[in-house]
Amino acid sequence: MTINPKNNFKILDCTLRDGGYYNVWDFSEKLVDDYLHAMREAKIDVVELGFRSINNDGFKGVCAFTSDEFLNKLKIGKSLSVSVMVNASELVSSEKMNDTLKKLFPNNSKNSCVDIVRIASHYNEFEKSLPASEWLSKNGYKVMYNLMQISDRKDSEIINVLKKASNFPIDVFYFADSTGTINNQEISRIINLVKKNWDRSIGCHTHDNLGLALSNTITAVNLGANWVDSTVLGMGRGPGNTKTELLV
Repeated sequence: MTINPKNNFKILDCTLRDGGYYNVWDFSEKLVDDYLHAMREAKIDVVELGFRSINNDGFKGVCAFTSDEFLNKLKIGKSLSVSVMVNASELVSSEKMNDTLKKLFPNNSKNSCVDIVRIASHYNEFEKSLPASEWLSKNGYKVMYNLMQISDRKDSEIINVLKKASNFPIDVFYFADSTGTINNQEISRIINLVKKNWDRSIGCHTHDNLGLALSNTITAVNLGANWVDSTVLGMGRGPGNTKTELLV
């Protein structure tokens, strides 16, 4: 199975974000700089360097927060765009979502190394968190929404969130095979369903529980996904993700 060379897509490497589940996101500045050098050499488009969170319970490393202060110390380079992930649960549980966003993003995009904010949402959080996209877009960030646990969702539920999302300034709709339990046929069904109900970019995040992460990613690209995720050596939660080195 190969990717059709006519298909244009971007690779988002999320090694430090997804791989951080193994070491509570405690990566040294030198390791992150070495990683960034490798990503530039591999011509990766976007690096998701961690989460941005206000949850300080227990010890967590710098990539659990990925603050502007930390990012400013890194040698990112001009060829890489930077993404951070925010859990929708932190937004919808707050009394005032915009106040929480101001804490998470004290600087607008012009004064930050962050280019893209990806909001990871379960189905029951999705609609409630959508107004965050307006605040982020207004402050210059590209916005992605990531619907997790896609294998648990009915077609009607996927169509529902797409219709709701269409009313907001969201650049990319991502779906995540969080449990790594879907195959190429399911990827095809989901991509075609999304394309019928969404006229913007589509992203796919796979896990490798069945050893299908790479083939599912290739299937997604060949069917029209514009964004796909990977990690170095497949490092990620559970059995991991599509391996960056194989996808490249």
